[in-house]
Amino acid sequence: MLRRRMLIMLGITLVVVLALAAYKGFSIYQQVQMFSAPQPAINVSAAPAEQRPWQARMPAIGTLKAFQGVDLSTEVDGTVRELLFQSGERVSQGQPLLQLDSAVERAILQTAIAVRGLARVEFERGKNLAAKQAISKSEFDRLNAELLKAEASVAQLQASLDKKRLHAPFSGTIGIRQVDVGDFVSTSTVIATLQDLSQLFIDFYLPEQAAPKLAVGQQVEVSVAAYPDEQFKAEIVALNPRVEDSTRNLQIRAQLPNPQGKLLPGMFANLSVLLPGQAEALTVAETAITFTLYGNSVYVVVPKQGDDGKPQLDDKGQPYLVVERRFVKTGERRAGLVVVESGLKAGEQVVTSGQLKLDNGAHVAIVADTALTLNQDASAAQ
Repeated sequence: MLRRRMLIMLGITLVVVLALAAYKGFSIYQQVQMFSAPQPAINVSAAPAEQRPWQARMPAIGTLKAFQGVDLSTEVDGTVRELLFQSGERVSQGQPLLQLDSAVERAILQTAIAVRGLARVEFERGKNLAAKQAISKSEFDRLNAELLKAEASVAQLQASLDKKRLHAPFSGTIGIRQVDVGDFVSTSTVIATLQDLSQLFIDFYLPEQAAPKLAVGQQVEVSVAAYPDEQFKAEIVALNPRVEDSTRNLQIRAQLPNPQGKLLPGMFANLSVLLPGQAEALTVAETAITFTLYGNSVYVVVPKQGDDGKPQLDDKGQPYLVVERRFVKTGERRAGLVVVESGLKAGEQVVTSGQLKLDNGAHVAIVADTALTLNQDASAAQ
C-alpha cells in the first residue's frame, strides 16, 4: 500500500515537472521568435544630394560707420546766445547751427572799421600829395602800410567774429543737442553729433590668406540684427595696403547706400564677400550632417542587397531600405544647406531627420519632412 502511494506521488511530481518544463520551453520559444522576427522600419525623412550653382563667399563681421560724421564744437570759447537747430533734424551744408555772444567782438570790429576808414582817407590824401611831390616817398609808404595794417586788423576781427557762429560742415542728420542757451562752452564742449547717413562705410577684417581673392569693386552682402529678413548690397572701395602685425588680418572697407536712412552708424553687421566666378557644388540639407569630433557623417538610404545581388523586397513588394553611415568632407554652410566636397554623389538619398534612432544597417521607411519642405520653399522664394 505504501509503495503504491509513493508511485502515485512520484507520478504526480513527474507530471508537474514536465508541465513546468513545457511551459518554460514554450516561453523561450516565443521569445526567440520575437527577437528573430524582422524589426519594424524606422520612420525617417530623406532628401537627395543635389548639384546646384554655388556662389563662393567669404564670411566676415564688421561695424557700420557714417560716410561723414563729426562731433560739433566751437572754435572759440563763449556763451551760447542762440541755438538754430532742433535735435534730430536734417541740416544742409553751411546752415547756421549756433551763435555765441559776440557783443564785445562787434564793438572792437566797429572801432577797427573806423580806424581803417581814417587810414584810407589819409592814404588817398597822401597819394594826391605824392603825385604833386608835396610829401616824400617814405611818408607815402608809411600811409600805405597804415592802410594795409588797418585792413588786416578788420579782417582778423571779422574772422574772430565769424568763429562765434557754428555752421554745418556738411549735409546730414544732427543728433541730440548737449547744450542750452546761456551755457558757457569751450572748444572741447560737444554741441551735438552730425552724421551723413546717405551712405555708410563698413570696416571689417579677413585673414591675410584671402588677400589674393579680394579687389576693389567686389560685391558684399550685408545683414544686421535690426532687419533680419533683409539683405543689403555693398561694394568694396578700399583695401588696407598693410596687414595688421598683431592679428595677421587685412582691413577692408565697403561702401553701402542708405537712401532710406534705415541703417545707423555703430550697428553690428554680418557680411558675405562674393568671390568672382560661380561653380557647381554638391549640397545637402544642413540637418542631414552629423557633426562630431571624429568627423562629419551622413546616413545614406540604400536598398538592401540579397545574396543574388538583387535588391530585397519587403512584404509589400517595395525595396527593403537600410541606411549606410558614410563620412563626408563638408564645406561652406549657407541658408540651411551644406556643401559636400567628398564622400557623396549627386542623387543619393540622405536622411535629413531621425538620425538619433539610427545605426549602420538599420531598416528605414521614408516619410515626408514638413519642416524641410517649408524651408526649401522659403529659400526658393528668396
